[in-house]
Amino acid sequence: MQQKLLTSGLPFHKMHGAGNDFVVIDSRGRQPVTNHALAQAVGDRHRGVGFDQLAEIGTGDDSDITLTFWNSDGSIAGACGNATRCVADLVMQDTGKSSLNIRTSRGLLYAERTDDNRVRVNMGPPQLDWQDIPLSHKVDVQHLPLEGDPVGVGMGNPHCVFFVDDVSHVDVAGWGSRVEHDPLFPEATNVEFAEVRSRSEIRMRVWERGTGITLACGSGACATAVAAHLRGLTDRAVEMEVDGGWLSLDWREDGVWMAGPTAHVFSAELSPEFLAGLE
Repeated sequence: MQQKLLTSGLPFHKMHGAGNDFVVIDSRGRQPVTNHALAQAVGDRHRGVGFDQLAEIGTGDDSDITLTFWNSDGSIAGACGNATRCVADLVMQDTGKSSLNIRTSRGLLYAERTDDNRVRVNMGPPQLDWQDIPLSHKVDVQHLPLEGDPVGVGMGNPHCVFFVDDVSHVDVAGWGSRVEHDPLFPEATNVEFAEVRSRSEIRMRVWERGTGITLACGSGACATAVAAHLRGLTDRAVEMEVDGGWLSLDWREDGVWMAGPTAHVFSAELSPEFLAGLE
């Protein structure tokens, strides 16, 4: 950790999108500060702050900002749709802009404020080739060789989507934790359980790799919408109920668009004493 942060503390924001909660560190104009140890310590809900993901904002060369995501176990998250929306809301309020280009490991994402004051982001086209998800070997991604006949989808991170009759009766923790580290997924996987209610509505619960059960998962919602349409169960545009609220998904030609609520809970500072303990 940089010495200047040890003496002055480290400011952060706590935000959530449909209950999917984040710590946001703004490192625009300076070197990134997040590493495995910091993410793991801040992610501890008893001894730190607690989050589903940590998002660090950086200065962009070919974009308005850059974003890097970390899981609460200290691993890199790869993609995080709800955190992208939350940070976009924060930066748009800060700059007065109504849209942003955001550079992530997923590529260049576009976010905008909607007429109903939600934030919408284009999460890019889904990855539907087994190598891109990625999987350990070639299989039919629409019918993965696992019990339950799930669908594999990549959204900058891997997803395994199961369709069930009643998601309220699914052992998300037990089932999700087993599938997360199945040998089919060399980088582990997020696991979604979806109950299709109609051509335009889905109920979804999720187990996120590196984190566990969360109230929402933006990339998981996108993957679920794609999987449902590939199976012929829904139209391209759906409303999705997650444990923390509702998200709107629309798989268009240019990518999967997701809209939903965002909330800024509080701003605070990690103390010099807390940071010193990570040395």
